[in-house]
Amino acid sequence: MRRIAFINEKGGTCKTTLAVNIAAYFAEQKGLRVLLLDLDTQGHAGKSLGVDVRSLSRNIFHFLLDEAVRLEEVVQATAVSNLWLLPSYKDMSEFPTAIASNPRRFHRLLERLDSPDLSDYDALIFDAPPSMGLTTFNILVAASEVVIPVALTYLALDGCAEVVETVQRVAREHKRGELRITLVVPTLYRKTTLADEILAKLKAYFPETLSKTPLAFNVKLDEAQSHGKTIWEYAPSSRGAEMLASISEELLAATAGTAYLGRAGGMI
Repeated sequence: MRRIAFINEKGGTCKTTLAVNIAAYFAEQKGLRVLLLDLDTQGHAGKSLGVDVRSLSRNIFHFLLDEAVRLEEVVQATAVSNLWLLPSYKDMSEFPTAIASNPRRFHRLLERLDSPDLSDYDALIFDAPPSMGLTTFNILVAASEVVIPVALTYLALDGCAEVVETVQRVAREHKRGELRITLVVPTLYRKTTLADEILAKLKAYFPETLSKTPLAFNVKLDEAQSHGKTIWEYAPSSRGAEMLASISEELLAATAGTAYLGRAGGMI
């Protein structure tokens, strides 16, 4: 089973857009059974799939904190075949405080996912919050792969370097030797001199794991989310769908990309 986390500590990098649509591509286009785990307090992954996360009595927060809550009680079916959602909402903001005194606080998600109920899934996709707090550390400990979306702005390079260093540290300190960066996806691409310069820097630092397809601005992607639909449901013939299909295929094919580059801290 692949366990893929979409992580960037900065907001506005298209992290949720990638996580939701790639999960849907794996599920509907490739026939994989996929569980999308939303761990962001905004619940945007669920909202992007048309799920009213505000009305749910239980979500991933309750599953993580209460061992009496079973996975099947929280998982939501979606309109996409083979895709299920473990939703989140504002309750997740309390998770770091609620688990802070637990000596296994970094491993809570991993331990809760150690369930025979997950044996039916081919892939787990984690949508992380835009921060490097306890929730994101739980995701890194539970995942085996990391996808880093990087908006093509100057300061985003600094954020990308920090994610690389954090992945290294989690792999080392929590003995997660299988954890690796599978794909780095340039996002919000526009044909400008600055964007191309940043893209060149990313190619130099991630020669094997940089996505060949940058995710450019596309209005259909925003429209799809506003309607609670994936791009495949809303505009399957659009340029947005074409770009996401290419990125999804790259991720699907990735099996052993270079894990991380030690000099990433000097990226900018």
